[in-house]
Amino acid sequence: MIATPFIVLENCKEEIEFYRHVFGGEIEILRKQGEVVLNADLHVKGATLKFADTAAAKPELKGDFVRIFLRIETEEEFRSIYEALATGGTIKAEAYEAPFNGLLAIVSDRNGVCWVLSYYRA
Repeated sequence: MIATPFIVLENCKEEIEFYRHVFGGEIEILRKQGEVVLNADLHVKGATLKFADTAAAKPELKGDFVRIFLRIETEEEFRSIYEALATGGTIKAEAYEAPFNGLLAIVSDRNGVCWVLSYYRA
């Protein structure tokens, strides 16, 4: 079994570009209605983040019900992603030295998506 984050956003077309800027990777548009992107995937380093526009998913609430845990490969990448997500977002737990010999941080981005960022030193 593979768990895949499914993120619902207002203006999926614009916001998936934001996440591509943060994480890199390739965007795959799955479904459009005119110029509105209803569903898209972001493929990053063997992982897939799934996105849907509110017009397609029709969520009842916007909020912090699901968090996405990311294990990041390098400290440099950890700090870059942390800064990019924190810009326009809310830092819930500043980056700190975790007991597992690494870094941990919790950030809600500008869309209210909560990310748990981790970097494990070798």
